[in-house]
Amino acid sequence: MSTDRREPATDADERAMVEGWLDYHRQTLAWKCEGLTDAQLRTAAVAPSSLSLMGLVRHMAEVERSWYRRVLAAEEAEPIYYSDEDPDGEFHLTEADTWQEAYATWQAEIEAARRHAAAFRLDEMSRGKHRRTGERYNLRWIHTHLIEEYARHNGHADLIRECLDGATGD
Repeated sequence: MSTDRREPATDADERAMVEGWLDYHRQTLAWKCEGLTDAQLRTAAVAPSSLSLMGLVRHMAEVERSWYRRVLAAEEAEPIYYSDEDPDGEFHLTEADTWQEAYATWQAEIEAARRHAAAFRLDEMSRGKHRRTGERYNLRWIHTHLIEEYARHNGHADLIRECLDGATGD
């Protein structure tokens, strides 16, 4: 697998620009995980943090699911990896957890996010509400928030990857 990262066109309209940068950051996280074993992807490389590359991918699957399925589309979608008993469950990995499963789940959530987003205008308010704030958000806000979330975690991914095998890159 070789991740093809593409920045959006410099003259793209607003929607293509926002969705292009979101896809770019999704692709960046996939790129940071390329070429590693399951054991490496499960490794929390920066003590004392439990962050690992596989944990970040599982976390982003949960984030995509929460914002696009629950908030935007008001879909009943149970958590994938976390629970009330283990609110950070996506980061608590065992040897049974595989990249194949984590990646497939993440990609399925990205596809669901795209499908739901396609049904909304950027300024259209979500059908659902955020479980903690009780607020509704427009699609522009959700897309922008996901760009921020991916960008922050891609910085974490940079550090983890460098600790694992010395690989660096933008």
